[in-house]
Amino acid sequence: MKVKDIGEQGLLRILQKFCPAEIVGDDCAVMPTNPNQSLAITTDMLVEGVHFSDRTTGPYYAGWRAAAANLSDLAAMGATPLAVTVALAVAADTAVEWVEEFYRGMTACLQEYHTPIVGGDVVRSPVVTVAITAFGQVECDRTISRSNARSGWAIVATGVHGASRAGLELLLNPEFGQNLEKVDRASLILAHQCPKPRLDVLPIIREILDSAGEFSLAGMDSSDGLADAIIQICRASGVGAKVDRTKIPIPDIFSEIVSTEKALDWALYGGEDFELVLFLPIANAQLLVEKIGNGAAIVGTATDSTDIWLTDSSGIYPDGILKLDRGFQHF
Repeated sequence: MKVKDIGEQGLLRILQKFCPAEIVGDDCAVMPTNPNQSLAITTDMLVEGVHFSDRTTGPYYAGWRAAAANLSDLAAMGATPLAVTVALAVAADTAVEWVEEFYRGMTACLQEYHTPIVGGDVVRSPVVTVAITAFGQVECDRTISRSNARSGWAIVATGVHGASRAGLELLLNPEFGQNLEKVDRASLILAHQCPKPRLDVLPIIREILDSAGEFSLAGMDSSDGLADAIIQICRASGVGAKVDRTKIPIPDIFSEIVSTEKALDWALYGGEDFELVLFLPIANAQLLVEKIGNGAAIVGTATDSTDIWLTDSSGIYPDGILKLDRGFQHF
């Protein structure tokens, strides 16, 4: 049997057997460091030709996206970033300027969140590969996990989805989207090259849930797509969901460049939007969406079934089951 025969999810299930069951399974491992706080740790690897290439993302933005991916994992756990370490593998004939520009991009992203690079490693490799480990801090009773969702809770997306996928399409196919205004074209490309991890949402979540008197929440980020995030949370929590396609926040400009079906496909499965997907009680969800604004929306409801349905409140499209196999998988 080969890795390609079991796929990414099958490989992860095997590897998780070698880790403590109470630690693995979320966007970060969370390890208590004192009675009140925990250390959140995440590692993300990027490989040239798989995660980035000079065709779509120069070294500066490749560095930015590498840092953003790790910070997004910390945000998904409710953790405040502390520092990162970076392991870099490059060929001997790699231009020094490329490496410097990559680190400038990483630093620019990290500095927005007061997060230093505190170490790492450099090795020789025929393929440029970057592995970043990020460290964050979170109060034990404010950790966001995938496994806490309850039936009847609302499902919130913190912003629009599909923009990064559209930006990638514009970079890959220059003829695509010729009817777009220059500012709209640039905005979509920037969504792909320069995503913003939603650490800004965490203080709002804490304020709302502290006022409610209970930190009731489940969530993760949508780096692998909105559908993937909803499915992963449902599986971890033992719940199902009904997701209303008419409620999914999609960039308004999509109506000028793609069909309704393509827009939905990019929103659900395009990935790399780095928004948060959160399950929480309806009243708190409504308040959260109101305070976040900028495309945040309640997209569905958790159910006591195990099925995850894509529904249509307008009655135009039939209901269907959301699945993982339509999103990006490494194998």
